[in-house]
Amino acid sequence: MVLIVEDDSEMRSLLRDELWGEGYQLKEARDGDEALRVVRDSPPDLILSDLKMPGGGVEYVSRLRRSVPHCPLVLMTAFGDAKLRADVLASGATVYFDKPVHVKELKATIKRLLSPELSGERQAAGG
Repeated sequence: MVLIVEDDSEMRSLLRDELWGEGYQLKEARDGDEALRVVRDSPPDLILSDLKMPGGGVEYVSRLRRSVPHCPLVLMTAFGDAKLRADVLASGATVYFDKPVHVKELKATIKRLLSPELSGERQAAGG
């Protein structure tokens, strides 16, 4: 299951439609706090999340990482810079994208992160 976390309803809808078309099971959250509740109730296989939103930010990434240590975290933001990118990756994000995101590249990254080979490596590492 892929958890989509995005406060912009149009962007969330776009991501949902694109990933649904790839055959993924999806859950959605409108902000960081809702995402953390979803993660506690049902840990996803991958989290695709906006960064700059209510309940978001670098600390949000750290909290997600503590909640799901081996889950791939794909973060996106339209308001980033080199320092933010470094901070987000240091806080536990697996991949960082600047918006606007190229959907083809995003889907390829998600497919790679959810591949059986990488999933097996995460399981072996205790995930």
